Amino acid sequence: MKENRSTWLLVGAFVLGLVIMAGLGALLVNIQQRQAEAIEFPLRVVNIPEGEIDPAVWGQNFPRQYDSFMRTREDTFQSPYGGSVPYDKLERYPAMVRLWAGMAFAIDHNNARGHYYAQIDQRETERVQVASQPGACINCHAAETPLLIEEMGWAEFNRTPYNELKDKLHFGTSCNDCHDPQTMALRITRPALIDGLEMLGIDVEQASRQEMRSYVCAQCHVEYYFAGDDKILTFPWSNGLTIDDMEAHFDAYDFADWTHGETGAPMIKIQHPEFELWSTSIHAQSGVACADCHMPYTREGAVKISDHWIRSPLSNIRNACMTCHQQDEEALFNRVVEIQTRTADLLHLAEDAIIDAIDAIVAAQEAGASEASLENALHLQRRATMRWDFVSSENSTGFHSPQEAARILAMAIDFARQAQLEAERAMPAGGQQAALGN
Repeated sequence: MKENRSTWLLVGAFVLGLVIMAGLGALLVNIQQRQAEAIEFPLRVVNIPEGEIDPAVWGQNFPRQYDSFMRTREDTFQSPYGGSVPYDKLERYPAMVRLWAGMAFAIDHNNARGHYYAQIDQRETERVQVASQPGACINCHAAETPLLIEEMGWAEFNRTPYNELKDKLHFGTSCNDCHDPQTMALRITRPALIDGLEMLGIDVEQASRQEMRSYVCAQCHVEYYFAGDDKILTFPWSNGLTIDDMEAHFDAYDFADWTHGETGAPMIKIQHPEFELWSTSIHAQSGVACADCHMPYTREGAVKISDHWIRSPLSNIRNACMTCHQQDEEALFNRVVEIQTRTADLLHLAEDAIIDAIDAIVAAQEAGASEASLENALHLQRRATMRWDFVSSENSTGFHSPQEAARILAMAIDFARQAQLEAERAMPAGGQQAALGN
């Protein structure tokens, strides 16, 4: 009996050893598979040449990134103050028509959709039909930009009308805009940003990868203007990144984008200064990059990648916000919306104040007030409007830097009310009574 028992123990131990060895073998195989998965670029299906702009070609080597990028076609997410659902902003915010009177934005201004639509939306907007936009506008809307710059030269590319180049454009945002095709390193492909950073004393060649995760976004998500007869795309950063710094830059050149259609004031149209507003924020000061929130890291199995479905963090709170902020999703969502609601309230107060200033200036002009007596009122209208526009056209409704947004809008309201008072003081004797009678 003892011998049989010993035999069975030996057999059991042997079998157990086999099971353990098989398990270890399976574990090692699994680890190797996971390690293979985790290699960022395990297989090059195709060679991606320099200048390849079709995202589908890049997608053969980087299918996860490509699949997530193609989700920027989705236009169904709606938050209280943003999202990707298209709508007519002029219809929703009719004050914009008068604030931008005489400018193409007063004719057509829609909510922006995802990056996939960058060129599609530009081609379809009425602004390119009612106004002759230069090729400089293509910089942020077409992947063909670097190729056209190489072919035409920087100055000719900028000054050539958009409508003469549009048939050469087939892609919006592309992998090539931000990545080197051989190393996938982040890079800058737009000359205007390099020039703008040089104004700030920044050598982009010395930038860290984390800094580059914001700089590649700053190629487009910035304020800009067209300088000189060649319409050179330029960032107004010679004095810094705040609205006050940019105003000083424009004033130094007596620059104006357009003349206001009601008052005749020389005006500045602010575009989409997300980078500038973010630069004043606690997030920027803490080293948080644009991509941390709009392209947060995600995992597929053992693979960790940046999510290329570039979108509002409110549609992806768990990955975009909760890695740093240890609150539940509802609390974080409500906090963002609260900040945006307060900003929106200030925006509407600024709109009302500027409209009142426009009315007062027009009334004074119709009553015979001299140009000299209204010069300061017109300058204050310009100052108020560009500050309202800075926050209005920046696509976070103040969230990128709430205190700075509130400061800017407070100044907009103040300048608008000063403009109104200046116009009322300039009213000729008896003119105010006549204006009230009308």
